[in-house]
Amino acid sequence: MSYLQELLCSECSRVFPAGQVQTYCPDCQAPLMARYDLVTARARLDREEISHRSRGMWRWIELLPVRDPANIVSLGEGDTPLLDVGRLGEYLGFKQLYVKDESRNPSGSFKARGLAVAVSKARELGLQKLIMPTAGNAGGALATYAARSQMQALILMPKETPPANIEECRIAGADLQLVDGLISDAGRLAREIANSQNWFDLSTFKEPYRVEGKKVMGYELAEAFGWELPEVILYPTGGGTGLVGMWKAFDELAELGWINTQWRPRLVVIQATGCAPVVKAFESGATFCNYWEDARTIAAGLRVPKSFADRLILRTLRASNGVAIAVSDEEILSAQRLLAAREGILAAPEGAATLAGFIQLQRQGWIGQNERVVLFNTGAGLKYLRPA
Repeated sequence: MSYLQELLCSECSRVFPAGQVQTYCPDCQAPLMARYDLVTARARLDREEISHRSRGMWRWIELLPVRDPANIVSLGEGDTPLLDVGRLGEYLGFKQLYVKDESRNPSGSFKARGLAVAVSKARELGLQKLIMPTAGNAGGALATYAARSQMQALILMPKETPPANIEECRIAGADLQLVDGLISDAGRLAREIANSQNWFDLSTFKEPYRVEGKKVMGYELAEAFGWELPEVILYPTGGGTGLVGMWKAFDELAELGWINTQWRPRLVVIQATGCAPVVKAFESGATFCNYWEDARTIAAGLRVPKSFADRLILRTLRASNGVAIAVSDEEILSAQRLLAAREGILAAPEGAATLAGFIQLQRQGWIGQNERVVLFNTGAGLKYLRPA
């Protein structure tokens, strides 16, 4: 059912076979991206027929990499609501403001999308032992989907990860190791264990398929706007999978003839002032990010000192004529309260950061009054609450 053809290096375009276990390009140290036979898909697929299928991410199965539907591991992920937050918009003096609420996914975050596809493809390729470093929500998602598929999961996360993320991994039966330091420290240990004990590493962009699950957010946005795209998308960026994935989705939709081939949203990378490697690289005109020393922020998902896909993130951002901005923890907390009080949406700190970024850009006049703007809330705020 899938139109998957092959995998391409995002830097040198070297081709890798999709029927074999793959990681990333060894020459470029760059992510591999799935390519589909969109010429055939355009002749055979009907977007309206897809819209009338049973709800969930897997209604786009022809454009996802799992070839045998029997290998799909699902808990009902996808088709999260696009909420019109008009009362908040009115308070801010803005007309067309929306929140894509990814907290409705299984395990309470957008990470469910990527891990559903990655675990399903791993199952199809005969893998059984999956390891991953995480800042929090991705670990919970891996634990959940590994339990669903009866695969082994070994998760490494910083000791400072929110308690809810730690407990959801444990209760799902994953092997959990807490690590001193940041996700980068967990990543180094994960690589050592993967190499010495034959675990498959599901680290962000070090395998090709998590991004395929995240790209469906782009499909859903286009569908929700009547096969148009909004003018601006604000996205909290740590590893950057969703940002790159949605841009890929827009290219695929254009090639299918389902959206205007000339129109793309301006993408906004949102990071925290205490960990803003993409912002720094973007502002300096660099093509890659330097490692961010002493990363600190209350938004655990933004505490990523350097993404493996930094070159790809920066190219995507510039291709969209977008911008990268940093917001303080104080701004994040203020935006979190504002969104909850005005619209009843208790966002994760990473999601609230997009509202803080929007307020900055609105004050600067970067966003036009009549533009349609989408903020991504990537997770459930309840997972971050601590006893008073």
